[in-house]
Amino acid sequence: MNEENKLKDLVKQKYGEIAFQDKALNQASCCGSSCCSSDVYNIMSEDYSQLEGYNPDADLGLGCGLPTQFAGIKEGNTVIDLGSGAGNDCFIARREAGASGKIIGVDFTPQMIEKARLNVEKLGYNNVEFRQGDIENMPVGAEIADVVVSNCVLNLVPNKDAVFGEIYRVLKPGGHFSISDIVLIGSLPAGLKRAAEMYAGCVAGAIQKEQYLDLIRKNGFVNLSLQKEKFIEIPEDILAAYLSQEEIREFKAAEGGIQSITVYAEKAVKADSCGPDCCNNS
Repeated sequence: MNEENKLKDLVKQKYGEIAFQDKALNQASCCGSSCCSSDVYNIMSEDYSQLEGYNPDADLGLGCGLPTQFAGIKEGNTVIDLGSGAGNDCFIARREAGASGKIIGVDFTPQMIEKARLNVEKLGYNNVEFRQGDIENMPVGAEIADVVVSNCVLNLVPNKDAVFGEIYRVLKPGGHFSISDIVLIGSLPAGLKRAAEMYAGCVAGAIQKEQYLDLIRKNGFVNLSLQKEKFIEIPEDILAAYLSQEEIREFKAAEGGIQSITVYAEKAVKADSCGPDCCNNS
């Protein structure tokens, strides 16, 4: 089995375990990864509970931002949520898109799909659906989405370039995405990179911030902007589980670190072969 498949299997296993855990247990760890911290809060996520459409049964405390808050979703939009989990961002997106919109959640983990479908059944929404699949090869057609959102998921995917290519494929011309994710500025200590829990917990799968933004540009997106940026503080007991005291001092002294970002970009509108003036022979 190659390294990418090993990482995918690890994520599927970890997030399968998380799907039916209590939110409080997830929040007592780094992105629900079981690397227990005495600081009972999620070191990445932000509070969703004040957003309209919020459903506590769908909030597993696993995100690292509020992409739906920044996504500019309009009535009637088709929205795709990558790594939709128990459906939290989908239900908030549905509040924005309304009954005339369509929301599609895509997730890699069967247990997450099961929980999301239970949640949507309880809510009685007929325009929210969840599909199991790999976001490197989405189970949706081309040019169907007005908006793509994702919350702390792409960092878990080995081939991020493929994911941005898929986002470009599924967006309509003029469509856009708003994605919250974890990126690095500078190097991550080897101890954290080696830790399986930290990989499934959103940190060790992250890449350099500029590399991440370059992948977006490379895949043809325009009007890229950073909607939000914040540095992540990792609790001492989590660091101590993976690093020596000297490594912890070096990590804290180094410039940079781990950032949560929310990034926006658009798929360009296709230029007409002949605009309103270009064929004027006068």
